[in-house]
Amino acid sequence: MPERRHATQRSARPSLRRRLLTFLLVPVLGVLLLDAVVAYFVALAYSNRVHDADLSDSALTLSEMIGNDALRGELTAQARFLLEYDPDGRNYYTVISDRHGRMIGNADLAGPGEPVATDAPPLLYDTFLGHRPLRGAIMRVPNRHDDSDVLTITVAENLRDRHARAREILLLTLPIEALLIVAVLSLVWLGVSHGLGVLEPLTARLGRRGHDLGPIGEEDVPIEILPLTRTIDDLFARMRNMIGLQERFIADAAHQLRTPLAGIQLHVERYEAIADPAQRDEALRHVHRLAARAARTSAQLLALTRTQSPDLPDHDGMSVIDLAVIVPESVAVRVHQALGLGVDLGYEGSDAPLDVRGDALQVQEVIDNLVDNAFHYAGRGHSVTVSTTRDGDDIVLAVDDDGPGVADVFLEQLGERFFRVPGTDEDGTGLGLAIVESIAERHAARVRFMHAAAGGLRVELRFPALPAA
Repeated sequence: MPERRHATQRSARPSLRRRLLTFLLVPVLGVLLLDAVVAYFVALAYSNRVHDADLSDSALTLSEMIGNDALRGELTAQARFLLEYDPDGRNYYTVISDRHGRMIGNADLAGPGEPVATDAPPLLYDTFLGHRPLRGAIMRVPNRHDDSDVLTITVAENLRDRHARAREILLLTLPIEALLIVAVLSLVWLGVSHGLGVLEPLTARLGRRGHDLGPIGEEDVPIEILPLTRTIDDLFARMRNMIGLQERFIADAAHQLRTPLAGIQLHVERYEAIADPAQRDEALRHVHRLAARAARTSAQLLALTRTQSPDLPDHDGMSVIDLAVIVPESVAVRVHQALGLGVDLGYEGSDAPLDVRGDALQVQEVIDNLVDNAFHYAGRGHSVTVSTTRDGDDIVLAVDDDGPGVADVFLEQLGERFFRVPGTDEDGTGLGLAIVESIAERHAARVRFMHAAAGGLRVELRFPALPAA
């Protein structure tokens, strides 16, 4: 049973060989049938030409017989037998005089329905005798025994012999055509098998790659499957990006978490080794601070990795959002925290729509990181202002603070991963502005770091504006 089920599953799988042979063999068989039909009608046309020529000769012969003085308008028994003889039935004839009416004949044959010229070659036409179809030849000749009379001579025959000859010709040609079709089918089979053989070098090369996710290349790839291999190369590129993100996350996490985790272990051991309550409380405070730092670092590493994920939509695939609505809402959520930190947080902007193409959650992530950075480096007693404005073809989202600011030499390094301005405390992770840079890149926005008018740091994001509704 398992073997039968496996064989059924294998036969149900799509097969390129079977598909090619089906697309080739079915039309070839159709051509064979069409060729048989065409061959039959060609043979019938040839048979009709031969029989029409014989029919015309019979009419001419009958005309000669009628004109022979020795016959005096009568037909001998032998002549009548020759005219009427047909292996499959009978032939028919009639001679009608314009003056005397019907002279001889064995059937009443209808005329062609069109005038027949005197002394013209026999006119061939189709007619019926009852319900039996006939092929006839008619001609008009002067009566040699009466100069004032004209004879209408008609000879007809049934069509069975014509069709029989056509079938005989078809049966003679069919075996030859069948042999040719078998030869063609064999060549098609061999051609398809040989054609699929060009995939074997590519298959062998891919089999030797192991874990290599580099591009397949095009040196031995047939043109017909280049779209497939290019699609696979794109898939490999996305997989390399994802694996690179994972490896970078692991490396960054190991690098950034090593210090706080080691500090936690150190202070836990210190807590266990000392008995002084004050020193134990101090060790617990260090553990709490380092644990918070590790948690924040982990969260920002995950946030940075998410912003670089290839599964997120690109700029053109994002929806339309209004920064004039999203930004003040995000700032309002942080007011309570600002009051607790002793920071004056405000928002400046107009009520006019500021439509951009983007992701609302990622824009909120940008605002949170910029506000956190301003809170951290401006400090208590300072002010932070978030603003949105339209500047030509750009929508500008800016965060200004009046803190100590950043020296010119370090402005260009802001946004690099894990970079922290020298002289600041170590609680920062150095990832907030890197997250902002990554999200801005997905939104086709430009990030600028500069000195604020109040003396602190100003961070601008310039989004491409959408036309106003």
